[in-house]
Amino acid sequence: MKEQLNEIRKQAIAEIGTATSLEVLKDIQVKFLGKKGKLTQVLRGMGKLSSEERPMVGQMANVIRDELEEVFESTKESLAQVEMNLKLMGENIDVTLPGKKINLGTKHPLSLIEARIKEIFSQMGYTAEEGPEIELDYYNFERLNIPKNHPAREMQDTFYVSEDIVLRTHTSPVQARVMDELAPKLPVKIIAPGKVFRRDDDATHSPMFHQVEGLLVDENITFADLKGTLLEFAKQMFGDDREIRLRPSYFPFTEPSAEVDVSCLFCNGIGCRLCGHTGWIEILGSGMVHPKVLDMAGYDSTKVTGFAFGMGIERIAMLKYGIDDMRLMFENDIRFLRQF
Repeated sequence: MKEQLNEIRKQAIAEIGTATSLEVLKDIQVKFLGKKGKLTQVLRGMGKLSSEERPMVGQMANVIRDELEEVFESTKESLAQVEMNLKLMGENIDVTLPGKKINLGTKHPLSLIEARIKEIFSQMGYTAEEGPEIELDYYNFERLNIPKNHPAREMQDTFYVSEDIVLRTHTSPVQARVMDELAPKLPVKIIAPGKVFRRDDDATHSPMFHQVEGLLVDENITFADLKGTLLEFAKQMFGDDREIRLRPSYFPFTEPSAEVDVSCLFCNGIGCRLCGHTGWIEILGSGMVHPKVLDMAGYDSTKVTGFAFGMGIERIAMLKYGIDDMRLMFENDIRFLRQF
C-alpha cells in the first residue's frame, strides 16, 4: 500500500505540472483527492491492514494529502495570476486614443432671453418679482380695471379653475400685489417675468407661454419716460441701431395705451416679407397706469403717475434668434436646442 501511495503522489504532482487552467486543475484535484479519488480509494482499503501497519500507512497518507493540497493551492494561485494577466492584456486601454465626446446641455432660448431681459432692466434699477400662477379673478382682472362682464375679458381666452380662480392670463397681477404691499411708498420699479396661460395653440401662440410685465410708479412719471425706457430696452436687446415707434392702442389698465414696434431686424426698416413691408415689427404693449388702478392700490392718482408694459418672451426670442414657429421651443428637439 505504501508503494500505491507513493505512485499516486508521483502521478498527482506530474499531472498538476501539466495543468494549463484553473478548470483543468480542479479536475485533477477531484481525480486524486475527491470523494471517489485515487487517494481516497486506497485509504478505504486500510481495513485489510494489520494493526501494526495501519498507523504508519495512515500517517503516510495524511502527509501525502497535505503535500498534494499544498501543491494544488500554490498552482491554483499561479494559474489565477496568469489568467488575470491575460485578461488585463485583452482589456488594455490605449490612453492615446481620442476620448468620446460628451454631449453637454445648453440653456434654453427662453431662459437666455429671460435672463437678458432681467439683466437689462436690473441695470435700470428694476427688481424682478414673482406671483402665483393660479390667481384670483380679483387680481387677474378686477384690480386691473377689468370688472366682471367687461368685454375686455373676451380678449384673454381665460382658463377658469372656478368662478373666482383662474390660470393667470398675464403677469400684471404681480404688479397689483406688489403695489398692495408697498403703497404708499415710492417708487415702485419692478418687472414680473413668469408663465401665463391662454386658450391658444398655433404656430405663433401656445396655451402656456412666458411674459415679462414692467411697472414704474412715482411722482412726475410721463409718457416720455416710458418711451425712453423702451427705446433703451430695444437697443440693448436687438442692437444700437434699432428704433421704436408707438401706436395708439387700448388696454383696460393703462390710459393712454400704445403698441410698441421695433425697426425690422431683418431689413433694417427698409421693408421685407417678415415685417409685412412696413419696416416695423410689433414687440410689446404699454401705457400709462390707469388712475383707477393706482387708486385701488392705495396711491393718490392726482399726485402719483406710472407706466406699465408687457412683452411675450417667446416673441422676443423668435425675433432675436429668427425662429419662425413658437412650437419648436416646447418640443425638446435636441437638434433645435443645440443651436443656442
